Amino acid sequence: MFFFNQQSMKRKQFLKKAFPALASLTALSQCRKIQHSQGTSRMNPRIQWRLVSSFPRGIDTIYSAAEILAHKVRVLSGGNFTIRAYPAGEMIPPLQVMDSVKKGTFPIGHTASYYYTGKNPALAFDCVVPFGLTARQQNAWVYYGGGKELLQELFADFSIMPLPGGNTGTQMGGWFRKPIQSIEELRGLKMRIPGQGGKVMNALGVNVQVLAGGDIYPALERGTIDATEWVGPYDDEKLGFYKVAKHYYYPGWWEPGAQLSFYINLQEWKRLPIHYREILDIAAKEANILMLAQYDYKNPLALSSLLDKGVQLHAFSQDIMQAAWQASEQIMEETALSDKSYAKIYNSWKKFRKQSFQWFASSDLAYANFAFPRPNAVVEPKE
Repeated sequence: MFFFNQQSMKRKQFLKKAFPALASLTALSQCRKIQHSQGTSRMNPRIQWRLVSSFPRGIDTIYSAAEILAHKVRVLSGGNFTIRAYPAGEMIPPLQVMDSVKKGTFPIGHTASYYYTGKNPALAFDCVVPFGLTARQQNAWVYYGGGKELLQELFADFSIMPLPGGNTGTQMGGWFRKPIQSIEELRGLKMRIPGQGGKVMNALGVNVQVLAGGDIYPALERGTIDATEWVGPYDDEKLGFYKVAKHYYYPGWWEPGAQLSFYINLQEWKRLPIHYREILDIAAKEANILMLAQYDYKNPLALSSLLDKGVQLHAFSQDIMQAAWQASEQIMEETALSDKSYAKIYNSWKKFRKQSFQWFASSDLAYANFAFPRPNAVVEPKE
């Protein structure tokens, strides 16, 4: 009887304490349900965007950056913020991405900023310039070296918020129908090469052509052009250039680290909740990193495949490299003298490049010059 009464008293004491706690938990649960319901409409609105790309699905490593972004945004927003990507030509022509995002026809696009240097030559710094920064250096300048702020100020004139959206790494120097060993052999050559690289080649006497990706192979096959550049072994092999031009040159000094970008309409960006902006930024950074990682994996395999198909690999001669460097520096210096907005970005970029090149020459270059040739050498094991 004492045992029962003691247990009963303990139960009563427990229930007196438990009921208020249970009531509090129930109230908290209901409160959270209300907050979640309200949050879906206020703090986590359902947003659906369409993304237009300058790249076809066939250029899968570059195009996939848009799909990576869309996937990450959907997951991190719990499905409330969704983006659907459309390849080049499906919604708009590939080179109309900037205008479409500027006007707000589409809230977001994926493109290469050097396509639009006719609107402002400084846009090239959001992508790549001849003898410019590698992918790692570009990331350092944009994320930490003041590049982000300068570029956002530049793009504000176009009502666009730019975010880095991928990098090809150092590209190849292109495909030539015959060997090119000197500056003299470049003169009069018909070559497909856009952007500032095209301006430099033009200064060296090349007859520069600008062709869309789908028009390059037929032009090369028919002899309408003598040479072309694109990206690197993986993409180049898919496009079949090796079938009509066997001489493959390196390095692509005009694109040492070509950055792709996501363009977001500035008004749409400002309308987003702050945490949605952060989600977009995180997703873009992931796409930026993974594109380069994909190319660094795919290109070595593709280069081996191309060499097995009889492609002849050549380095540009030192006189071509030196002449191209001098022409490139002259073009940039002259542009800076005549364009204040260009000069503002160029001067910051140039100072960063000088410091970064000094460091990389002491670290990466010294290592690469020694280590990279080693796997090709046969080392006899010690007895």
